[in-house]
Amino acid sequence: MNTTIAPLVDIATPALTTALQHKLDNKTKPLGSLGRLEALALQLGQILGTETPTLEQPQMVVFAADHGLAARGVSAFPSDVTWQMVENFLAGGAAVSVLARQHGLALTVVDCGVKHDFLAGLSAGATRPGLQVRKVAGGEGGTADSSAQAAMTPAQCRQAIDHGRALVQVLPGNTLLLGEMGIGNTSSASLLLAKLAGLDIAQCTGAGTGLDAAAVLRKTEILREVMQRHAALSDPLDVLAAVGGLEIATMVGAILQAAQERRVVLVDGFITTSAVLVAHALAPQVLQRCVFAHRSGERGHEFMLQHLGVQALLDLGLRLGEGSGAALAWPLLQSACAILREMANFASAGVSEKLAESQAQAAGEGDVAAADLSVRSDA
Repeated sequence: MNTTIAPLVDIATPALTTALQHKLDNKTKPLGSLGRLEALALQLGQILGTETPTLEQPQMVVFAADHGLAARGVSAFPSDVTWQMVENFLAGGAAVSVLARQHGLALTVVDCGVKHDFLAGLSAGATRPGLQVRKVAGGEGGTADSSAQAAMTPAQCRQAIDHGRALVQVLPGNTLLLGEMGIGNTSSASLLLAKLAGLDIAQCTGAGTGLDAAAVLRKTEILREVMQRHAALSDPLDVLAAVGGLEIATMVGAILQAAQERRVVLVDGFITTSAVLVAHALAPQVLQRCVFAHRSGERGHEFMLQHLGVQALLDLGLRLGEGSGAALAWPLLQSACAILREMANFASAGVSEKLAESQAQAAGEGDVAAADLSVRSDA
């Protein structure tokens, strides 16, 4: 499939990176004592191009679609759960709805190809708060069964990517949090991982919505059929069209657009990372803009993270999806930015840097509280 992907600029410029690291190193703390929070702060500063990053108008976007492969019994739940959960999101009753409210995240649900008309009974041109309808031509019922044919045509895949780009272009703010919903989409994510990372499908396949061991084996054999049908494909977009989902393809477009605009992209779990996997294959520097919220309890997610060479912030055994893990990790991003902006340095606080270092050494692991940093009387 020939689709032009604009190259991304390298945001790890030496001057800004050096300035950010110097600023972190001179905060009133032992060197590196905030651990991975410092690396996160550095990355956020690089993405936003400033030594004083602020996360503005964060957008939680949940991409939803149905999957033809679900008819093969790869999920513990029927496809109707997709549209029912979308209604739950819109009503404010889902986990991501609760977490978005708690953290002040604007929540948008995107119908990328759900077998349901969410605007039924409304007048022409009417909308529903929090809902964007971005179905592709012929994709009103979701994807085709990828064990029998390609899940999407090349035109549908391109259109879904374009929809994701267009969606981000009109969203405010500088931070995009990814979520998804689609019965059967762990199968698509497993297939994308196996194809793009060159792994056996058995390594990539897990319980999804809660399959028992026997059902996981059946699911694996069905996915092996899909792998065999599309064995000749290797181009990332061809693979996406063959075994992916409309919500995943739309996310790919959203990720690429957000990366181009230098927005922070907070990635949720297994399915959202599969979209990053495709986007990375198309534009490797997309990873510079991505923060990975958590390591999912879905077994393939660890292999995805390893393939991309990244580490997630949290490991809570989550496997709900929806963007729930991204919402839970959100406060860490806020804290990292606040440290860069607001934490004093040794000079401004009047703290002796040598004293801080010696007390950190005496405290063993640099426990600042135990070290009880002294402040000069002339501060």
